[in-house]
Amino acid sequence: MRRNVTGPRPRRGARWRTAVRRLAAVTAAATVAATTATAGGAAAETTGRDRTVTAGNARFQVLSPTLIRTEYADDGRFVDKPTFNVIGRDAFPRPKFTATQADGWLTIKTSALTLRYRLGSGPFGPENLTVSLTAGRTPVTATPWRRVVCDVGALCEAESQSQAGVAVATDHAGYTGTGFLAGFEAVGDTLTAEVTVGTAGTYRFAVRYANAVGGDGRHTTRTLSLTVDGGAARTITLPTTPDWDTWAVATADLELDAGRHLIALTRTADDSGHVNVDSVALTPPDAGYPPVSATAIASCRYGTSCEAESGRVTGSGKIAADHKGFAGTGFVAELHQGASLTARVTDVPADGTYLLHVRYANGTGADGRHQDRTATVTVGDDTREITFPKTDDWSTWRTVSVPVPLKAGTNEITLGCPEAASCHVNPDTIAVTAAGAAAPPPHLALGGYRRSLDGVDGDQGDPPATPGLLHRDGWYLLDDTHSALFDPSRGTVTPRPGHGGRPYQDGYVFGYGLDHKRGLSELATLTGPPALLPQWAYGVWFSQYLDRTDEDFRRLVARFRAEGVPLDVLVVDTDFKAPNTWSGWQIDRAKFPDPKAFFAWARSQGLHTVLNIHPSILGDDPKFARAQQTAKGRLQRGGCPAGPDCHVFDWGDPDQLKAYLDLHAEMEEQGTDFWWLDWCCDASRSSLAGVTPDAWINHHYARRADRLIGRGFVLSRAYGSLQSGPYAGPAGLPTGPWAEKRNTVHFTGDSTGSWGTLRYAVGATPAESAATGMAAISHDIGGHNDPGNLRGSERYKVGDEIRYTTRLPDDLYARWVQLGTFQPIDRLHSNHGDRLPWQYGPAANASAKKFLNLRERLVPYTYTLAREAHATGVPIVRPMYLEYPEEEQAYATADTQYLYGPDLLVAPVTRPGEQASVTVWFPPGAEWTDIFTGRTYPGGTTHTVTSTLDTMPVFLKSGGILVTRTGDVANHAQHPLTEATVTVGLGSPGSFTLQEDDGAPAGRLKSLTTRIDYTRTGPVHRVRIGPAKGSYRGQATAREWTLSLRNAAPPSAVTVDGAALRPGAYTYDAASRTLTVRLPRRGVHQPVTVTVR
Repeated sequence: MRRNVTGPRPRRGARWRTAVRRLAAVTAAATVAATTATAGGAAAETTGRDRTVTAGNARFQVLSPTLIRTEYADDGRFVDKPTFNVIGRDAFPRPKFTATQADGWLTIKTSALTLRYRLGSGPFGPENLTVSLTAGRTPVTATPWRRVVCDVGALCEAESQSQAGVAVATDHAGYTGTGFLAGFEAVGDTLTAEVTVGTAGTYRFAVRYANAVGGDGRHTTRTLSLTVDGGAARTITLPTTPDWDTWAVATADLELDAGRHLIALTRTADDSGHVNVDSVALTPPDAGYPPVSATAIASCRYGTSCEAESGRVTGSGKIAADHKGFAGTGFVAELHQGASLTARVTDVPADGTYLLHVRYANGTGADGRHQDRTATVTVGDDTREITFPKTDDWSTWRTVSVPVPLKAGTNEITLGCPEAASCHVNPDTIAVTAAGAAAPPPHLALGGYRRSLDGVDGDQGDPPATPGLLHRDGWYLLDDTHSALFDPSRGTVTPRPGHGGRPYQDGYVFGYGLDHKRGLSELATLTGPPALLPQWAYGVWFSQYLDRTDEDFRRLVARFRAEGVPLDVLVVDTDFKAPNTWSGWQIDRAKFPDPKAFFAWARSQGLHTVLNIHPSILGDDPKFARAQQTAKGRLQRGGCPAGPDCHVFDWGDPDQLKAYLDLHAEMEEQGTDFWWLDWCCDASRSSLAGVTPDAWINHHYARRADRLIGRGFVLSRAYGSLQSGPYAGPAGLPTGPWAEKRNTVHFTGDSTGSWGTLRYAVGATPAESAATGMAAISHDIGGHNDPGNLRGSERYKVGDEIRYTTRLPDDLYARWVQLGTFQPIDRLHSNHGDRLPWQYGPAANASAKKFLNLRERLVPYTYTLAREAHATGVPIVRPMYLEYPEEEQAYATADTQYLYGPDLLVAPVTRPGEQASVTVWFPPGAEWTDIFTGRTYPGGTTHTVTSTLDTMPVFLKSGGILVTRTGDVANHAQHPLTEATVTVGLGSPGSFTLQEDDGAPAGRLKSLTTRIDYTRTGPVHRVRIGPAKGSYRGQATAREWTLSLRNAAPPSAVTVDGAALRPGAYTYDAASRTLTVRLPRRGVHQPVTVTVR
């Protein structure tokens, strides 16, 4: 065995070094040696920094007991530099592991998982690489790498092949498989098909495509470039089709040698792209395009759970994702008479009888029947029947098993539907095991992500999402094959080295089991931590798409103050611009006569401001000539709402990127603090290969904001781009969602603020955090669009027409504000709609004011959670299963309740009515006290909780500690924390460390930390507020502490540092079982202990 010793570490900026050092502290303890053994069993110990095992063209780097890098380079050229996704590879402590070679296999074992690779077997796939681990008590064997190799005459689904830059879409009809590759709108977008040729000769390469009116507004013949094994490119011409639902076939003849080849379709700088590709095929020259029955399918390894949608589906069958609870990316639906589903099972150990397991749903079928169903199972000449008992509905899944005779090696197993009543079920997964063995657990995603919620109305159903890191069976492959190389200190990228058209794979196998928090922590170490925003960003934001002037904003802020409503961030939407309110690049002096004075006034009010930007510029804009000159004449006209003479940018071109960023300089000098990139509708793009377009431009915005506020970030959509499919971006890109969390507040776009969207948002935030590690997620609180057309309170003009704002129903508005109180970012927003408390009736007004002030009081607690997220990768808003991974109810309730930090359970009301109820599951091991009513619920139980508009189901765990401001303040920036309340859930012991700092960037950060401990000995309760450690300029030097002890019995005695308090020095509320103790002001470095008997 050859061992590669890692070379010198690349240079990193202080910001990244500080972050990854902090994150490394939460990974496994370091060890100093790895043991290797040869096939003969002789062991050898390697010491030093070596964590790498190389076997031919395969290389493995053991980063931790639960994380292994898997890299295959057919040309032997491995990559050691950071990529845009992976910046912390060298930050992990060295783990202990063994690597042995025996019987043609390399086996790497850590304390948590076992990886096996068949030596000399080529690129990774189900047949040659497996990972074994346990998820709780359940053993799991996984095949993380999926490869589909297409023989001559096979239909090769485009989405099953390697892709770079393009996303899988399903928004047009007539495609086969699970979707099609959309767009090819950017230079470098590529589809690479792996094919096998038995005999050298001439073959025809065929492409099934659609070509209608493209994103550039043209309906014309398009081109892509075709290469074989990295050789010379040739142009393939794609004539128009009538629309995007009509598919045609284009062909090119190739001379190929026997063996495997990589055939790539790429949009180069000389191509026009703007096509959708459904599938490709390599056929003899005189053959037609292969039918669906000839689809090449992925291998399903014996003993593993495999996705039904990866099989071969014929007849009426199709791939769907319109029900909940499925594994993978979907399930097989519409299996009616004559349809079939075929799986290719490999590595069967010997001839014999095995168990076939099918996970399925069986609700009311298209024939109107809800009954047990049957299908046939055919293997070779053997056909038998399988019965699918009915399930409650189409989102209820169960597994049925049937014995099947198999040959050693590879077998094709087909589910058939011979009768009219046959099938009518939805298969989700398929597995084959030994007789008597349990079915392998399905690869069920926990959470998911999408670019935005643009156009979403939850009343019309939940939108689809792309799976991310966390899964029920405890593993994930982060495929980094297509990510560009990155220099974190300079913020620049370079292309990965080419491999001459030879196979290359680079991916990170996570095997966290049920330790979901460890998975997120290691994701943050590997790809960078979630952004830590300035403290004021965790207060109250106000945003509104409504034309306002300097004078309007001054009156508005005065009203905030008069009404006693806090405000920290003032968002100025698009209408401030000139000469065009959409694409202008100056502040309109008619509306803002003195922009510098406006921003100075905002700062004097304790506010931070953000300006909305759309990435386009009109040809008559005064700044256009300079921008075009900087871009060296390469700005092109493109689609945008501002008009036909609208020019857009390619951020992958350094000159165009500079031209774009330079446009911001004047407004930055005038005083804006940061930017809201509203890339919803303009045809700007990034041709930079290896970087998700959103991530690339967001990265540059955050770097600019670093200079403005010290710890920069951007408000923006994330994880995709406008160029790779619908702007809501329901499908992920090959480069993944991993970089944006380092610098982006994820603006989730323009949704409709209905009850259904409110309900969806409850689960969407923790789901996205679990999938991506993103901590700063910002929904439009109240929704962008109002669901009804209720007349609002403000008048505005469009031309000469007088219009009125719209509004939400009072109860819906109040419940939206309540949700925002316990979100990472609380940003009120609307499209010409009312979102301010005083614009609603008395009950909703009082409720909204109460909860907006509570949000402001929560800033110290929320910021501490944000610091924890930055340090550990564990997000602010957490799905229940993050803290309770062994509890089935933690998964079942993921859409209806979540944790705000580890100890605060939030179950928002999402039903109409001034009084409404929710069902709440209380995790075992603790008691849970309602922070509004004082009622305490035992853990391990489920209760119906009713709340009026002035309360919300929020519960503090026993032993949980919540630190908030004591009183209401107008903003965070101008009010040091001189008065703080410590709320403690009595019962189990607990601790909390309050974290404060000066807001400086990492490396220059000065902090103050205060540890608070609660202990109990029989009837005696003690709360100790420790001395603050550290200091920073501008901190509170003295503080008045108030203790609020929940679930408390009437006290017989209260002492402070051993001195008894008179009964009048504290209060006890019997109705809420709350003891309140107010302490005199004292220095923050002076500890104090309160004892209650």
